[in-house]
Amino acid sequence: MSLEEDIKRELVGRFGYLENRINTPRPRRLFLDIDQVHFEEVFDYAVKGLKFSHLISITGLDEPARLSFIYHLAQDTGVVFNIRTSVDKNNPVINTVTGHFPGAEIYELELVDLFGAKVEGLEPGNRYPLSDDWPKDQFPLRKDWKPGG
Repeated sequence: MSLEEDIKRELVGRFGYLENRINTPRPRRLFLDIDQVHFEEVFDYAVKGLKFSHLISITGLDEPARLSFIYHLAQDTGVVFNIRTSVDKNNPVINTVTGHFPGAEIYELELVDLFGAKVEGLEPGNRYPLSDDWPKDQFPLRKDWKPGG
């Protein structure tokens, strides 16, 4: 059995609701789409229990009624686990993962500036990557954004 299948089996054994929700489309890659309610417990277990000890990046996606965020985690084995969660675009609240990965702050600041996400627990600070004089409520990676609007 492959390392990916072992990880998948362990996740489903611990979190039965993940049955048929984890995809392994190619070697060393796992993909999971999970609701926000279960995100933290699965993320926490992936980091602490399965030793996904590297946060590669966080990707933001603007979809018709939702914003989605994909957390790309890696093990020292080279396996990458992509955990995707979505929130309502009108109330895009997620929790910070800086408790696991302090360096996530830069990715989360990007989600705030570029998508308008509200990241609970993220320490207030400078804007990034947009300048401090960028207009509030202007999120340039949202599909409905219009320059100067």
